Amino acid sequence: MVKKKTDVQAIKPDMAIYPIGVAARLLSVHPRTLRIYEEEGLVEPAHHGTRRLYSPNNVQWISCLRSLIHDEGISIPGLKKLLQFAPCWEIADCPREVCEGCTAQIDRATAQTLHIKGDKASEKQAKAADRARRDEERRIQAEKKQKAR
Repeated sequence: MVKKKTDVQAIKPDMAIYPIGVAARLLSVHPRTLRIYEEEGLVEPAHHGTRRLYSPNNVQWISCLRSLIHDEGISIPGLKKLLQFAPCWEIADCPREVCEGCTAQIDRATAQTLHIKGDKASEKQAKAADRARRDEERRIQAEKKQKAR
């Protein structure tokens, strides 16, 4: 089938479509707030030239972050530290239904193995351990979805 210019595609959750101003309005924040989150490494919008574009996943992730910061009273440095050790759903204490349906950036919330900075061997081991952990988490999620059917 030949794709025509008039064909409409569904918006995928990871498709970067919102400029910073639109994303800020959706989240009821100032665009500077989104820039701060990016500078702190909490969100990674797509960059097209000099423009930042946010996906629906980014918007949901930022909404979750703002909830943790404002409702739970966790500082940005504290949140960054917590996300190194525990997935976001454990920090936010999300109900199971929310965790399973969440399209926020799960990879950003995955616990990470610590390594000695500058030590290439321990960094390699840590990355391998993180990959194995993510694979295991994905396998468990797939099993849960299979059981739910």
